[in-house]
Amino acid sequence: MSQRKKIVAITGGAGFLGSHLCDRFIKDGYRVVCLDNLITGSLKNIEHLLKDKNFEFIKQDVSKEIRIKGPVNYILHFASPASPIDYLELPIQTLKVGALGTHNALGLAKLKKATFLLASTSEVYGDPEEHPQKETYWGHVNPIGPRGVYDEAKRFAEAITLAYHRTHKIDTKILRIFNTYGPRMRIRDGRVVPNFIYQALHNQPLTVYGDGKQTRSFCYYSDLIEGIVRLLFAKTTGPVNVGNPDEFTILEFAQMVIKISGTKSRIVYKPLPTDDPKQRRPDITLAKKILKWEPKVKLQDGLQETFEWFKRSMNGK
Repeated sequence: MSQRKKIVAITGGAGFLGSHLCDRFIKDGYRVVCLDNLITGSLKNIEHLLKDKNFEFIKQDVSKEIRIKGPVNYILHFASPASPIDYLELPIQTLKVGALGTHNALGLAKLKKATFLLASTSEVYGDPEEHPQKETYWGHVNPIGPRGVYDEAKRFAEAITLAYHRTHKIDTKILRIFNTYGPRMRIRDGRVVPNFIYQALHNQPLTVYGDGKQTRSFCYYSDLIEGIVRLLFAKTTGPVNVGNPDEFTILEFAQMVIKISGTKSRIVYKPLPTDDPKQRRPDITLAKKILKWEPKVKLQDGLQETFEWFKRSMNGK
């Protein structure tokens, strides 16, 4: 292995987005150290990399400790349950990885003199009173609601990241991720894309919460990965919104899944979950200006590819 290769450590590297980041950095000629305790991640996402001489997997709970021998140039902190079903079932683990895990990852960045990128989320805006959401918006979050374990974990993570930047002069970046979808999502992870696809593939009714008029903006994973890489090497600390500003109602999205899948499924309505955001759309002016980035994949195209991946994945089981 060439000693000249830059080393990228990715926490949560066996997860949906983390595994795609592992692929990207291996492809770009880096050495990748993937850390994951596999609570929500899966070895299936990285099994094609395990024999690569430039890839190393370490099974580790980063909220307890992070140990990596030798130099590390970049740390991307993606470890965290990220879907409502996960962080409602794992509330304490979610808070720990947002607080202790981020603290440990920043400590490693300080020790190794590495650039640090935090995967934050649009959930820091809560149920927003500003639309679309700019990075300057402080948010509208219920800290003691059921979603607060995730929202406040990420808000704390942003605060400690900037504290390390200001106090220890670490090169840090904060990325606010809006709804992202694509291959390697868990089919039963509770988010709307895999939920609807699972229901469509099984000819079950598609479950819409509330009246379906709440909106979301969906970004295909490949667009997001490009935005992440550009932010890592940009001369800014952020936060920077990265997502797709095209806005759809949940009802429109359900109808799109029905059309793509060819299912006979109908739509059923259930009560809206507590603190579920009514609107979610990123203002990506900053990403366009600083990163020269904007999404390219249209929802219909990305959704078709995601549907086909889930179909193949389920047939292979």
